[in-house]
Amino acid sequence: MKTPATCQTECTNLPILSSQNQGWENILVEQFQHPPGEGEYHYTNEHTISLSLAPRPVRLLQIQGGKTYAGLYGKGDLCITPAKMPFFARWDRDDHYLQIRITSGFIQSVARETIDTNPERLELLPEFRTRDPHIESIAMMLLAELKQENLGGRLYIESLANILAVHLLRQYCVVTPRLAIYEGGLPERQLIQVLEYINDNLHQDIKLADLAALLGMSQFHFSRLFKQAIGTAPYQYLLQQRIEKAKQLLKQTERSIIEIAFLCGFNSHSHLSKQFRQLTGMTPTGYREN
Repeated sequence: MKTPATCQTECTNLPILSSQNQGWENILVEQFQHPPGEGEYHYTNEHTISLSLAPRPVRLLQIQGGKTYAGLYGKGDLCITPAKMPFFARWDRDDHYLQIRITSGFIQSVARETIDTNPERLELLPEFRTRDPHIESIAMMLLAELKQENLGGRLYIESLANILAVHLLRQYCVVTPRLAIYEGGLPERQLIQVLEYINDNLHQDIKLADLAALLGMSQFHFSRLFKQAIGTAPYQYLLQQRIEKAKQLLKQTERSIIEIAFLCGFNSHSHLSKQFRQLTGMTPTGYREN
């Protein structure tokens, strides 16, 4: 994700983990551990969510939006800083947290596709120490994906980013927008169109935006209607189909496993092996020999 931003901090620690080079679009996820200290940041085009992962509460002094908070942050506590808003923090012990930066342009794009309010007028509210199980759940799924080197694929990350954006719009806007909700799942004609596209492009890096564009709808609504139609999320269905194609090639051809991995949309032998084992309980080699 490339976006103009400025950041000043006395803390020189680099993140333990970062999605900077993972190819994730519109969202950056980084895990930090800092010794006692202080820092400030100011991101021009990104909204920031910081989720505490500290095993012991950390006392923080925070200043943002002209307001000050001083108190303990424990595991699961989070703060939200809107784009363009300077943020300062000082902490008295080792701090461990996850930072999620999501572009304001992406939030506006999601808003434009899903709500009946002018997205240019949307303004996120700053939040100090608060709890939000929904954001925490999304954050931990993003962290798990980061630790596994993006094994779920871009479609999975895009789905999580869309869900997070919609939740921020629903819960943290100055004016609560009304989101249109569609029920009933995709009509059969549209579902077949999407399934055929997936089947014909398993070797490609399929994006959620590609699938939604086929039907001329938002990514959020597409994901919701797709799951209603077949009972599984788009990224789960894509992974299942890639594994099914790999199984066919393993049994019916003499192609190498690395070649099969690329033909099925996996980026390496190990990528295929991990996903194959997770879904079938055995390795590609074991499946071929069985």
